[in-house]
Amino acid sequence: MKTKLISILLYAFVCSLLSCSQNTTEKEQEVSPKVNVTRPEEAFPLQQGLPETGMLNGEEIAYSLINGQAVFQSDILIKPDSINGAADLHTEGTGRSKVSSRWPNKIVYYAIDPALPNQARVTDAIAHWEANTPIRFVLRTTQRGYVLFRPGPGCSSNVGYIGSVQYINLSSMCTTGNTIHEIGHTIGLWHEQSRADRDVYVTINTANILPGYESDFQTYVQRGMDGFDYAGELDLSSIMMYGSYDFSRNGLPTMTRKDGSTFISQRQGLSALDINTVKSMYP
Repeated sequence: MKTKLISILLYAFVCSLLSCSQNTTEKEQEVSPKVNVTRPEEAFPLQQGLPETGMLNGEEIAYSLINGQAVFQSDILIKPDSINGAADLHTEGTGRSKVSSRWPNKIVYYAIDPALPNQARVTDAIAHWEANTPIRFVLRTTQRGYVLFRPGPGCSSNVGYIGSVQYINLSSMCTTGNTIHEIGHTIGLWHEQSRADRDVYVTINTANILPGYESDFQTYVQRGMDGFDYAGELDLSSIMMYGSYDFSRNGLPTMTRKDGSTFISQRQGLSALDINTVKSMYP
């Protein structure tokens, strides 16, 4: 009888432990992140490089130096001679306003490195741009200013026309949508969340941003650069827009609507506002 009583008590004790363990797990699940960290286009995935500062357009700018290249907002390459130099990067909506940064006659001369795998993603992205905007792409012969699509460790590009060879770097992980996005930079578009009026529409949760990526979420007003937003509201459907969980340090949203709801980014094609912004830059 005594043995049976001990067994009953031991069973109750074990059940109690299991119940406590189960309750703890449930509580942990309640506060745990609902999604994994997502990362959009990056020049050098998982590499932050050395933080640097310099003068650009008369204002101090923060960028990363990775493998000898200046990287701004993760996937934007800055020519080294434009830092601490006379070149300037003004904004118009999410695009550059300096006329010399736009491709002359709306023609982008280009070449594709033979070593680039899956070249259909480039030709498909070009076809999408030509079907929706006045920009035309012509294979380069002897033109000095052109863009070279080439293999790279990630997805990256310069912003706007440079006047010499410039690059769109594509790793094997970069899709046709990523290529459309990078061509957007080459045409002269910035990231959509850089709009000066974006805080009217979204909240930036700085505490959730991966260390070193905070500048990706700054507006160009915050950077001290001049410009204005193209007509319309912040475009959550822009191919140049980040999603709510991009560059999260903890799986919690880095950016939400003002009501706290989240949204996802898209890399299928240009939005109506993307198209209108390009048309305003290239009338």
